[in-house]
Amino acid sequence: MMNARMKADYMNRPAIQPSYEVRARRVGNELQVDIWQMPSSASPHIVTPIRVAGLAGRNLEINQIRIFKRLKDAGIRLDVMPIDGLRLPIDEAAALRLALMFRVLAPMRSRSAMVQVAEGIEEMPREEAAYWLGMAVHRKNPRRVLTALRVLLTSTAR
Repeated sequence: MMNARMKADYMNRPAIQPSYEVRARRVGNELQVDIWQMPSSASPHIVTPIRVAGLAGRNLEINQIRIFKRLKDAGIRLDVMPIDGLRLPIDEAAALRLALMFRVLAPMRSRSAMVQVAEGIEEMPREEAAYWLGMAVHRKNPRRVLTALRVLLTSTAR
């Protein structure tokens, strides 16, 4: 009896996870979408919100359907966004994938390469996406990490 109660108490404890937020707004006639990491008990070193990644302009338009679908799966609809913008919480798994996608796609120019990279990121396990995003955020030269990921995802052997 005591064992079952302790197990039930343990199972009902709140999960400690990093907190993320999607911020979207229109700048002129252009949509801009950002992923921000918010202060939480899981990340005590973060005292103010930190912008993790963002995408706007042509590269967002090219991947808009894929990104909107990911956001819709996370419960966020940008098609009904208020005029003054949008700020909504997003779960960690969706935030990781979107932030990685935004960081990798932002400087790209080739449409076919963008599609390959986006598909590769969507096929990644959560842990792999978290690894690559961590490397891209915390390395001294994140451009090298992002270039390596682009090369891996656009190679013809994939």
